[in-house]
Amino acid sequence: MLENPYSSFDIKDKVALVVGATGAFGSVAAKTFAGAGCKVILTGGNKKALEEVSSEISSSKCDHIIINSRPSSEENCNLIVQKAVNNFGRIDILVVASGINKVSKVEDMLPETFTSVMDVNVTQSWLMAREVTKQMKVQGDGGKIVLVSSARGLLGHPAGYTAYCASKSAIDGITKALGCELGDSGITVNAIAPTVFRSPLTAWMFEDTPEAEKVRSGFITRVPKGRLGEPEDLAGPLLFLSSKASDFYTGHILYADGGYTAG
Repeated sequence: MLENPYSSFDIKDKVALVVGATGAFGSVAAKTFAGAGCKVILTGGNKKALEEVSSEISSSKCDHIIINSRPSSEENCNLIVQKAVNNFGRIDILVVASGINKVSKVEDMLPETFTSVMDVNVTQSWLMAREVTKQMKVQGDGGKIVLVSSARGLLGHPAGYTAYCASKSAIDGITKALGCELGDSGITVNAIAPTVFRSPLTAWMFEDTPEAEKVRSGFITRVPKGRLGEPEDLAGPLLFLSSKASDFYTGHILYADGGYTAG
């Protein structure tokens, strides 16, 4: 029996890099790591939004920096990693939370639209994981990589989600492949796959209007827990996958979906 089982969840003073820190999941990650006592690097393309997230976590006296850059190229990813290492000496945890969705029926979707979703959601996640893997291997003592998938990586959607579903299925594949490839390095690679949860993009679904109620109730009939997700529902899984508690978990897709994909 562990003398103190809670100690396996302790990530105090770990260095956590959050890519896409201004998005719905990224801001949850930033606040989770700040509250857990990590040193945090916040990255994103919107400087004003980055500063707002920085301000929100400042009350926790979290040691953090912001890097106004997207992982849109190998050079940008390398720059992000080097700035992180220059400031904190290492990277222990990577969360890639950046992503987009462009909804369109397949007959109306332009090839460049499909490609743009795949580039942001898949290629940029792979590039960032690639650069951080190099750094973690140099450090020589393992690390934690958490990618962001979706229930849509497993399930289709009737409302023009071909690009998004394909991109999240690809994230699942990358997670499993990297989990196998890096298994003996001490680096674990896992993904969190939410269903609908409260965010700026989905705020309308939580409103007290007939339209929102119709959509919400229709969706909730598929969710065994009987509700939509809240940001705090993602914090626990993230803490688990970022800590020693998950050392024997790699290549795993953790569905934060209230049982949505189980039925």
